[in-house]
Amino acid sequence: MTKGQTKTNSRVAAKQPLARLEKALPWILVICGIIAIIASIMITQEKIDLAGNPHYQPACDLNPIVSCGSVMKSSQAHVFGFMNPFIGLIGFPVVVAVGMAMFAGAKFKRWFWQGMQIGLSLGMIFAYWLLWQSVYRIHALCPYCLSVDLVLTTAWWYTTLYNFHHGHLRLPRRLTATGAFVKRNHAGLLVLWFLVVIFFILKHFWYYFGHHL
Repeated sequence: MTKGQTKTNSRVAAKQPLARLEKALPWILVICGIIAIIASIMITQEKIDLAGNPHYQPACDLNPIVSCGSVMKSSQAHVFGFMNPFIGLIGFPVVVAVGMAMFAGAKFKRWFWQGMQIGLSLGMIFAYWLLWQSVYRIHALCPYCLSVDLVLTTAWWYTTLYNFHHGHLRLPRRLTATGAFVKRNHAGLLVLWFLVVIFFILKHFWYYFGHHL
């Protein structure tokens, strides 16, 4: 293969959907994981302060709707008998560690990526169940929790695309065209997802935000 052919193949590969995901995913995992760890620490600290002083007002209590205190006092704040942020303090360091290992050149087996997919997917289910509870049952929003939702969704989305791209997960043949569309429009679809979530939040709380935006 000549140098000209090599350059041409490189340019063609660079134009392929998700061509840069190999280099981007470690950054996504590390950055998202660090943000989630910080948010989990903040929630834990605020929860501890609130437990020690029932009159304590968390710094993220901005108004009747954006109110960490209301969320932290709810039964949903300790679904498994302990504070929910403890799950993040255990899980997100693993996400960061995987990203750092990829930076160092680590290559993981298919079973590892499938396990990573299961872990992030369970985290997504739990996070969005809590978001649903927060909006429609508690009627309050926690900014720290929302930041975790944001970065967890991003990490899950690009890990999922990475797994399909490398064959760790496989789509049914009838969904090949759908998969190709998703690969071409991965960033736009992620933004659309966030816009849909924002829409439902604003729709539910419009009685308040409509007068204060």
